[in-house]
Amino acid sequence: MASWRRPRSIRARATLTTVMIFAVILGIGSAATSLAIRAWLSDRAVQLVSQAARQAYEVNRRVNDDILPTQQVRRLQVVARDGRVLAASLAMRGRPAITRAWPPDNDNRVETRSCATRAGERTCFVVVGLLDTNAPAGGVMVYAATPESALVTGHTLEFGLAGLSLVLLALLGWGTWRAVGRTLEPVDEMREEMASISASDLGRRLTVGDDETEFCALTRTINTTLERLDQAAERQRRFVSDASHELRTPLTGLRTKLELALSDPEFEDHSQTIRSALNDAERLQAIVNDLLLLAHLDAGVTGDPESIDLGELVAGEVRRRPSRHEIRTHLAPDVVVRGDRLQLMRLLTNLLANADRHAANKVDVHVARQDGDAVIEIADDGHGIPPEERERIFQRFARLDSARSRDAGGTGLGLPIARDIASAHQGVLYAATSTNGQGARLVLKLPLSLATP
Repeated sequence: MASWRRPRSIRARATLTTVMIFAVILGIGSAATSLAIRAWLSDRAVQLVSQAARQAYEVNRRVNDDILPTQQVRRLQVVARDGRVLAASLAMRGRPAITRAWPPDNDNRVETRSCATRAGERTCFVVVGLLDTNAPAGGVMVYAATPESALVTGHTLEFGLAGLSLVLLALLGWGTWRAVGRTLEPVDEMREEMASISASDLGRRLTVGDDETEFCALTRTINTTLERLDQAAERQRRFVSDASHELRTPLTGLRTKLELALSDPEFEDHSQTIRSALNDAERLQAIVNDLLLLAHLDAGVTGDPESIDLGELVAGEVRRRPSRHEIRTHLAPDVVVRGDRLQLMRLLTNLLANADRHAANKVDVHVARQDGDAVIEIADDGHGIPPEERERIFQRFARLDSARSRDAGGTGLGLPIARDIASAHQGVLYAATSTNGQGARLVLKLPLSLATP
């Protein structure tokens, strides 16, 4: 048998999806972090050199010395308009002007960036200059410069964030793979148990864990489904066995009669043999017709529903079919339901035939409204149904011993068919206690229709 790959595919898809989502989040976060750090470092450098330039500006105006004292920023210069360096800090003595940038008109401040290459190494500086128009040498610029952070000048920051993101994604992928794998372990166990259950062994059930998780609820649902399948398979086996038995009896009788007629060609009463064989054939036809109807009902096959007045339907069925006993009707008007007329006619035919077979003298039929339902009651004055047998009479091919002795020609499917038709119309059919304590009483309840016929 091919291996079951769904848990692995779910595991891989879950891990890949999680990693991709967090990769996008980390990418956006890394880009935003890089921009924020670069902006913060640049602002910090500008603030630092601005403060140093302002201090150098004050010192140059007050002292007018060619050596500028330094604190945090070591690169200071005072540059004339023509590019001559008039004063500088010790670190910048003897060096050319940091920059020749000059502020525009109506402004005394300039911010710029200057790069230089020394010993094959390129270094960039953040430069802030202040214009001193009152200097003895005329208008001069006081410049302060500090090297840019390595995080700003190169891609070290981006590489670092990318490496950190990759490590986080690897850890996240590994954790997701492990977590999903542990989560799907109960599914593997359920799969193995389900694979060991065959069609001939539906009595087995899956093991339900002690913890109240979604998998426990799923296991209970599967066990409930297996229970229904087991019951359906048992009903099917019983139905096939009963149907085989019911069909074998008339077939055996029919074959025996035909064989006897053939074995004695001089037998004079062939008409009696033919009539008897015809009765067996009619019984076989009735059983087959009932089996076909049950198959349609089990498949949910119904006709187009229509509004039906149950009083008129019952009256028509009582007039149409012959009866061995008196049938008394008590029919309330305008008791309307919606359903398949042919199926409801078959239901009434089966109930009336059952009552007529078991009645001693009379059958009472009531049609009425009760608590929002349409109710049909069919009662006979026969031997009745023991309380413990009232459900068994609706099982397929189930007959009471008294019924078999009184009527051997029934198919044993009339009442089961009637109940299945009632269920197909959202109704119920059951055996109730007789009102006068004698005979049987079958009660049918169907939902009333709001539409008028």
